[in-house]
Amino acid sequence: MAGRHAARRRRRYGGKAVRLLPLAPATALLLLFLAGPVAYCVAIAFTDTQLTGQASASFVGLANFRRAFADDGFRNAVVLTIVFTVLSSLVGQNTLGLALAGLMRRASRPVRTLTGAVVIAAWVLPEIVAGFLLYTFFNRRGTLNAVLEWLHLPTQNWLFGLPILAVSFANVWRGTAFSMLVYSAALAGIPQEITEAAEVDGASGPRRLWHVTLPMIRRSIATNLMLNTLQTLSVFGLIWAMTRGGPGNRSQTLPVFMYDQAFQKSLIGYGTAVALLLLLVGAVFSVVYLRLMREEV
Repeated sequence: MAGRHAARRRRRYGGKAVRLLPLAPATALLLLFLAGPVAYCVAIAFTDTQLTGQASASFVGLANFRRAFADDGFRNAVVLTIVFTVLSSLVGQNTLGLALAGLMRRASRPVRTLTGAVVIAAWVLPEIVAGFLLYTFFNRRGTLNAVLEWLHLPTQNWLFGLPILAVSFANVWRGTAFSMLVYSAALAGIPQEITEAAEVDGASGPRRLWHVTLPMIRRSIATNLMLNTLQTLSVFGLIWAMTRGGPGNRSQTLPVFMYDQAFQKSLIGYGTAVALLLLLVGAVFSVVYLRLMREEV
């Protein structure tokens, strides 16, 4: 009897192993190209590794992390990262994407096609190309000031006077297409009879939006916010092409600060510690959004 149970267990575990076998190559690749580099970065963050002028690195414990929290430049980068993320992702891309998705549902087919093509074209551009395009737009002699002059309105050097707002607008321009696509799919899934019933009951447009539409696409909103936030936290090429974190450090978000410390100042250990703190911030946002998505609508 015992031998029969043992044979059944072997067959059961053997069947599971066979079913999991196709996942082995993907698992190996994830361990090699994702988990491996992350583990290496964690190890480097606890050392004083430098790019130049160092014979060997030594273990420094939490010194890099203590240095970060005592560094005015790091604190400034944290504040600017929050401002950049809130303006360009949580407010800009999310709100504009929802508005475009709602307007396109009511627009004619040619208008939908043209609007979708323009918005998606900005999204598919490489980040560095989009950065140079927006640099020419916000430059002192760029397109924006030319239009303002034509309208007889005051001009200014946007990249010098309001750099964090300029790069935030650039990220909104480039990334809104993703939110628009997510919300277009979510709005298409709302049954038409529910909207019609709300209209019959006398609900105005804003009331239908607040009490019907938004609750029904709540999970899509949480998903979009999570993906947009993680993407925005890692934006580097766009800001580097437009301002290089300047003038001074007035648009130096955490990715730019990390690059400056690690590769401009050769402080690989300190820069990697900053990268891990940025990874932790992204993980916190992910946990919050995942909890929101698990809640019942």
